[in-house]
Amino acid sequence: MKLMQKIKSFLFFLNMVVTAILFSVPAVLTFPFPFEKRYAFISQWARFNIWALGKICGLTFEVKGAENIPNGASIILSKHQSTWETFALQVIFPPQIWVLKKNLLKIPFFGWALAMLDPIAINRSARKKAMEQILEQGKTRLDNNRWVVLFPEGTRIAPGVRGKYKLGGIRLAEHTGRLIVPVAHNAGEFWPKHSMTKRAGVITLSVLPPIDPKGKTTSELGLLVENSIEDEMKLITTLS
Repeated sequence: MKLMQKIKSFLFFLNMVVTAILFSVPAVLTFPFPFEKRYAFISQWARFNIWALGKICGLTFEVKGAENIPNGASIILSKHQSTWETFALQVIFPPQIWVLKKNLLKIPFFGWALAMLDPIAINRSARKKAMEQILEQGKTRLDNNRWVVLFPEGTRIAPGVRGKYKLGGIRLAEHTGRLIVPVAHNAGEFWPKHSMTKRAGVITLSVLPPIDPKGKTTSELGLLVENSIEDEMKLITTLS
């Protein structure tokens, strides 16, 4: 059984690589078009891979709290355990951009297509400049009705572990007055970091009640977000 799941996982990996190459060329050619049209086309790769993951590996997902998704462009602060959520957030939420490492844009094929989605590409080592980018470019994206996605722990964190929550998304909310939408999920239990093998099952993603930054200090807001996500993680974990 484990061998079969490894074979299926490898087939999915091949599918992901091949389709990334196939999508990247037409994706780059979408540059003359407005963001909405570019996003509509390029995000089909994420949708296809979520579908393929279910068909090949038997790994699907359920969404809790979809009614908590606000009507206007907001800031998504999501748990980061896996590659899975980078696909799934595109399926679940309205058109969005991500705050990500600048080096990702240099990855052949994948990075070229990613650049067409207007991400906020930061250099993590230049912290002051990175924060300025998040505030300035994040406000512009939100004003243009694009949701902004940040992973407050900064990198993928193993299931059962709480990383240090950073303040980029909190300060963007304070700067813009936009709602924060906390997101918890247990994808790392099925698609672990640095592992090709996926475990069949159902990932749970929870969209938690939005948090209004108005009238809250930075520390209060940060604590509300962190506790909201981490409390939900305790409820949805499948770890014994």
